Amino acid sequence: MTDAVEVRPITEPELADWHRALSTGFLQRPTLSAEQLEARRRQFVPGRLLGAFDGPLPHSRLRSNGGTPIVATFRSFDQELTAVGGAILPADAISNVTVTATHRRRGLLTRMMSQDLAAAKERGDVVATLIAAEYRIYGRYGFGPATTLTEWTVEVPRTGLDPRWARPEDGGRIDLVDGEDIRKLGPDLHERVRRSTPGAVSRSELWWQLRTGAVRFDEEWKEPYFAVYRSAAGEVEGIASYESDDNWQGKQPYNTADVHWLLGTTPAAERALWHYLCSIDWITRVKSGWRSPDDLLPHYLPDPRAARITNQADWLWVRILDVVRALEARTYDRAGSLVLEVADRQGLAGGRFRLDASPDGASCTPTTDTPDLALDIAELASVWLGDQSVARLHALGRVQEERVGAAREADALLRASGRPWCPDIF
Repeated sequence: MTDAVEVRPITEPELADWHRALSTGFLQRPTLSAEQLEARRRQFVPGRLLGAFDGPLPHSRLRSNGGTPIVATFRSFDQELTAVGGAILPADAISNVTVTATHRRRGLLTRMMSQDLAAAKERGDVVATLIAAEYRIYGRYGFGPATTLTEWTVEVPRTGLDPRWARPEDGGRIDLVDGEDIRKLGPDLHERVRRSTPGAVSRSELWWQLRTGAVRFDEEWKEPYFAVYRSAAGEVEGIASYESDDNWQGKQPYNTADVHWLLGTTPAAERALWHYLCSIDWITRVKSGWRSPDDLLPHYLPDPRAARITNQADWLWVRILDVVRALEARTYDRAGSLVLEVADRQGLAGGRFRLDASPDGASCTPTTDTPDLALDIAELASVWLGDQSVARLHALGRVQEERVGAAREADALLRASGRPWCPDIF
């Protein structure tokens, strides 16, 4: 019976059992070492880790505290999300969502999600965010795919680059550094990049510690290489984190550089880092990692066809919790007005709103005017960052035109000059 399952925030002594349920749900090794558990304790924030507790049941030696077993997990944490135009909005980031196979189809995710989103709304978060492992789950909670991921594989011999490349042509330089350097240099660089990148999210101190080995969740963590680009004036304008495999065939190297992340504040910095990666001895392929669909990478190469798309899919999902603040926070390249009828099955953010926007600013207010468009809160999230087309959603039957031509007008108003990009997973 679902009523016998209690959904509530876990206490810190329950963390080991919570992580066991989390690992089981993700089909990973269930038991963490004492060192791993201590590292993961850094993510514990009272009230933000939810568990579903099934009981009472007989004592099990698998439960470290001898209590009720945890059969579902859910974690959220504070985050900031960049809107179109650079406004920074408070977000409720959702992660670590699992339901144990024995307890599926009992409404546990719905209960945890409802509890967390209500708390986020009460805190004043404008949106909630997540990276969806499965596409069909989160739309029913008002989330819509708001950014797209593209990965390229670069065949280095086909690029047309001079294999004798040794340094950037603009007077800059590239240096290899260690994790301690990245913890000093990386946060400021990332802050500059994410404030001009719609869809980008904040990175915590723990994020930098995990990616540089200062804190390790995984006993098999592999130290990456870090390359830093400095301009001719000595300013740090780009960083790449990457690793390489060791693949030799018949005394010939066929190694791949796998990019974890690459950030640049200027095209010159990005170009220099990509050219550097393609110049490393023994590297014959470069995997780009998570990039925006309109990333310039292919066009930094003399032969753009050397960069082949090997993965493209939805990435960051957004759930709008405050329609007025979300639509007023972003910028618009043209003037226009729309009346939107927004449906929200959870009752958190629905209503009818009038958006009056121009390059000088925007206002969004509740209204009783006749709507131009009717759409679900999830579809509004998909178009809010400018990645999705209102006209395409209308053609698919997911947006209804109450006034002929309103979908194309909405497209012209809501689309942005570039695709949004979220470089991170969480």
